[in-house]
Amino acid sequence: MDMEKKKRIVSIFLCFLLSVILFVGVVSGLSVEEKEKLEKSYNATMEARMAEIEEALSKHAVDDPEEVASMVAMATKNSTERRKLGFFSCGTGNPIDDCWRCDRNWQRNRKRLADCGIGFGRNAIGGRDGRYYVVSDPGDDDPVNPRPGTLRHAVIQDGPLWIVFKRDMVITLKQELIMNSFKTIDGRGANVHIANGGCITIQFVTNVIIHGLHIHDCKPTGNAMVRSSPTHYGWRTMADGDAISIFGSSHIWVDHNSLSNCADGLVDAVMGSTAITISNNYFTHHNEVILLGHSDSYLRDKQMQATIAYNHFGEGLIQRMPRCRHGYFHVVNNDYTHWEMYAIGGSAEPTINSQGNRYLAPTNPFAKEVTKRVETSASQWRRWNWRSEGDLMLNGAYFTPSGAGASASYARASSLGAKSSAMVASITSGAGALGCRRGRSC
Repeated sequence: MDMEKKKRIVSIFLCFLLSVILFVGVVSGLSVEEKEKLEKSYNATMEARMAEIEEALSKHAVDDPEEVASMVAMATKNSTERRKLGFFSCGTGNPIDDCWRCDRNWQRNRKRLADCGIGFGRNAIGGRDGRYYVVSDPGDDDPVNPRPGTLRHAVIQDGPLWIVFKRDMVITLKQELIMNSFKTIDGRGANVHIANGGCITIQFVTNVIIHGLHIHDCKPTGNAMVRSSPTHYGWRTMADGDAISIFGSSHIWVDHNSLSNCADGLVDAVMGSTAITISNNYFTHHNEVILLGHSDSYLRDKQMQATIAYNHFGEGLIQRMPRCRHGYFHVVNNDYTHWEMYAIGGSAEPTINSQGNRYLAPTNPFAKEVTKRVETSASQWRRWNWRSEGDLMLNGAYFTPSGAGASASYARASSLGAKSSAMVASITSGAGALGCRRGRSC
């Protein structure tokens, strides 16, 4: 997708938000009849504009998701083959990590990370084409007028930025952190926690990379003014308290973060978001971990395509790893060591392609099943394309497949299998925020 198309999408969203603000201001001085007439006109305009937004977002979804799944498998295979041949002394068989982690000068070559993505979010370049921005101030005193040097001041800027941190810090956000397009938040080289307040919102934007952060204990915030760009701030209603909320956005890559214990989800992607990769993260101590899809009735989420790869789902997790609706979801080479209810769930006919994962069931004899079809009769879900290929089932774990199996809509993905589930421990050994230090391989 060229830059002009990306700018067009961003401008559409900004116009949409501005029209909402203008509408609220206008109706306050009108009679009841005038308000009703204006509201009907406004609703018609908003429906047309939302249709334009959805059309723009749908262009980010690939026509052949199976081809992308095969590309992930090929990248993993190539990385592990090179490891066998000794080309990487630090190689793990994880193609993302083996792309950049062996470089002792990673700190000088930070932006190389943007070329290491895989899966549906592989084209997320973040702030690769912009300058560096160094966060030196952990404060968040004024969400409307953030101080230069703060994380909030960095993420709202209009141009592309690669955001790094001067030192270790704990950032407690007064309100949700509203990202602008073409931003990378890169926590490597510092111990950075976003905790005990608002967390990250990726709404109506494109090309965002979130890497190397500890995000935990996020709280609901809102009913306040928050700035989203140098030229715009507006009223925000209550946020749910997600660690990372992706709303109507595309080309998003969430990699090597440690996430836990938030008020709502750890990663939520809804409202037509697509072209997403969630990789190398360490998830712990949480109930509803990952939600992909807004609701069963929101059909525009059929364009959602997400890759869930090389993550470690660890202690204290209960469900939704992920919970899917409508779209296409490639779940590959993850390590599931804990769940209390189920690992992968869904409704509204999602396609789920599970390859080369390691599933360790809990001791509870009633929670051995990896999969859960949420509030759906068997007569319906039998047609859904869910398959398990090369997964390792431990302690009585079992995956209930459905649909047409290898001949279903992911047929070409089976031409190149994911790496053996026996290698999952090695591939996910570095999951979570890394302790990178200058002058050493990360």
